[in-house]
Amino acid sequence: MRPVFAPHRLPDGPRLTTVAAVCVLVLAAAGCAPQQDSTSASGSPSTASCAPGSLRTHTPGKLTIGTDKPAYAPWFQDDDPADGKGFEAATAYAVAKRLGYGPTQVAWQTVPFNNAITPGAKNFDLDINQISISDERRRAVDFSSGYYDVRQALIALKGSKIANARSIADLRGAKLGAQVGTTSLDVLNHVVKPTRQPAIYQKNDLAKSALKNGQVDGIVVDLPTAFYITSAEVTDAKVVGQFADTGGRPEQFGFVLDKGSALTPCVSKAVDGLRADGTLAALDKRWLSDAVNAPVLK
Repeated sequence: MRPVFAPHRLPDGPRLTTVAAVCVLVLAAAGCAPQQDSTSASGSPSTASCAPGSLRTHTPGKLTIGTDKPAYAPWFQDDDPADGKGFEAATAYAVAKRLGYGPTQVAWQTVPFNNAITPGAKNFDLDINQISISDERRRAVDFSSGYYDVRQALIALKGSKIANARSIADLRGAKLGAQVGTTSLDVLNHVVKPTRQPAIYQKNDLAKSALKNGQVDGIVVDLPTAFYITSAEVTDAKVVGQFADTGGRPEQFGFVLDKGSALTPCVSKAVDGLRADGTLAALDKRWLSDAVNAPVLK
C-alpha cells in the first residue's frame, strides 16, 4: 500500500494567531495562498511534481506497469512486455522514460483486463491494455490522454455467410462474439444490434477459438488486432470491415490509473509530449502499419 502522510499542522496558541495575521497582510503577494500539490490551477502538472524521482509510485524507485496475459501482438511480442517490442510495450517505455524511469526501473505486473477498470486499490501505477477511454469507466478509474485512436473491426472465416458483408444490415442475423467489458462488445450491442444474442468471452483467445470452431460467424476486435489475427493466428479468416466512429470524438486507448492518482496528470503530460513530437506516430508506423485500409461497414 502507498504510505499515508499526515498533513502538516501549525502549533496551537498565540503563534497560530500571529501566522494568520501575517498571511492576511501578504495574501496579495500570494505568500500564504493555498498551494496545489500535483497540478496547477489549469489542471496541468507542475514541473516540480512530475520531476524525475519525485513521483510516489507503488514501489519506490520503480514504475509498475500492468497488462493482461497473454500479451497479444501487435501490441506486444512473444507475450513478453518487458522486451519493449510491440506498440504498447514501446509506448509504455517511452512514457516511463519521460517520467524519469529507465528500462531497468520498469516492473511489469499481470493484470486481467476487467481488474484494471474496476474500482479499488491497484497493484500497479499505470496499466496499458487496449483499454478505451469512456465516461462510464472514468467513474471507477483515471485515464491518461489517449495514446492511440482506434476503430473496431469484424473478422469472419473466409467461407462464412458474412465474409462478404458490406453493411451493418448484412450482419443482423449472424451469430457474433466479443470479449466482455470491451468497446468491441459495445459495438455489437449498440451499433450492429444483432437479432441473435452475442457470444461473450472472458478473453480474445476464447473468441478466436470459437471462430475457428464455427461456434460464431464472426468476432469484433480492434482493427490492428484484427489484421494480426487474420495474418498470423486464424489465417483462414479475413477482416470483413471496420466500423465508423459513432460519437463526436474518436475512440482512444488510454493508460489506466487508480482513481484520483497523483500520477495521472504526469502520465497525460508524457503522452501529450510523445504525440506532439511525433513519437507515437513513429511507433504506430513501425508496429501497426498493417492496420490501414478496411471497408467501412455502415
